[in-house]
Amino acid sequence: MTSATPTRPLPTTPRHSQPRRRRPVVVAVLVLVLLVAGGGLAWWHGSIGTMTLRPHCTATALGRTTEVSPEQAGNAAIIAAVAVRRSLPGRAATIGIAAALQESKLVNLPGGDRDSIGLFQQRPSQGWGTPQQIRDPVYATNAFYDVLVKVEGYQNLAITAAAQTVQRSAFPSAYADREPEARILASTLTGYSPAGLSCVLPSAGAATTAAPDAAGLTPRARAVVAAASRETGRIGAAVPGAPGTVRFTLTGATGPTQAWALAQWAVARGQDLDVVSVETDGRRWDRDRPDRTWTPTSGAAGPGVVVIRTANGG
Repeated sequence: MTSATPTRPLPTTPRHSQPRRRRPVVVAVLVLVLLVAGGGLAWWHGSIGTMTLRPHCTATALGRTTEVSPEQAGNAAIIAAVAVRRSLPGRAATIGIAAALQESKLVNLPGGDRDSIGLFQQRPSQGWGTPQQIRDPVYATNAFYDVLVKVEGYQNLAITAAAQTVQRSAFPSAYADREPEARILASTLTGYSPAGLSCVLPSAGAATTAAPDAAGLTPRARAVVAAASRETGRIGAAVPGAPGTVRFTLTGATGPTQAWALAQWAVARGQDLDVVSVETDGRRWDRDRPDRTWTPTSGAAGPGVVVIRTANGG
């Protein structure tokens, strides 16, 4: 007698039934991806609309772009401005910036190896000056150029060779690594690449509006005039009826190029000098519009003229 084969219970659902739809989950994941990507793009750009997320400066020249911090941009601007003031070729500015990039990353360091100090890590014991002098970027830059101009044919030397002749570094080949970035910064900050440098900066600090002095300059405008005079050799004047605003006029055939050098100096130095807008050659840079760079603007200062406005009327 054979036993009966047990029967299996019928499945409650077909074996090949369709899986549950997960469209809401997929949509949520896509939204998350877009938000992350958008946030990353905003962080890379440095701002969302008029809100600053990441202060930085971008220089574009010679078909290439580099990014530095506002502090680095300000120091590079001083190195370039001193070269322009001394009527040195753009090559000198490139050599100076490359040297400072390698020695200090364009940061005015209080110390370093042994008694090295400042942007170029110059040493008081080697006759570069006192510690206080070397910590002054203008003094340090002039000291660097004083030696560079004595190097025969430095304009035609490889940048690493020229910088090494001045610096006498233990790592002479390292200067070559800084050449591409230095060339971009030098080209913009000497005025040969107009509208090439722009900065995304935090809002300028609040200040009580101050009355102008006898020359019509508010304290912040006076600070711009003093810095421009010492670093670039340019003399600015108050703009009547516009508190905290300074105008510079550069004449001659090279006026427009020199104006762009001064204008981009002002942007690069904007964080320290509380600059909120700069105009030249029909374009304008606005600190309060980090989503823009140099915008063509009707009524903006023309070629050879630079107008710098400081925060809160000075």
